[in-house]
Amino acid sequence: MKKYFPIMAAAVFLAASPMLQAKTFSLTIQNNTKSILEAFYASPTGEDDWENDLLEDNAVRAGGSYTVRFKDDRDVCRYDLRFEFRGSKYEPLEDTQNLCQIKEYELTD
Repeated sequence: MKKYFPIMAAAVFLAASPMLQAKTFSLTIQNNTKSILEAFYASPTGEDDWENDLLEDNAVRAGGSYTVRFKDDRDVCRYDLRFEFRGSKYEPLEDTQNLCQIKEYELTD
């Protein structure tokens, strides 16, 4: 099971290494559940720790969508995803996707 781990060290390393080319990802999350999505995590497959909540202080209402943009200096496309909902109706959802190939992710009941 992944643990939460801030990516501060990666940001410091990137600032010190301008020759690295970070991949930029955009993922639009469509929340077609009946609950509010309050947290979204994405970590490269094989990592033991979840990184920062990519929604930060935002939440995605039922029926709403939100586009997350982030950069990663690691040469990977496959990410483990974790979605956490408000309340106890839904358990956290985990999935693995190739973020180099998809631009949208739909959550449904």
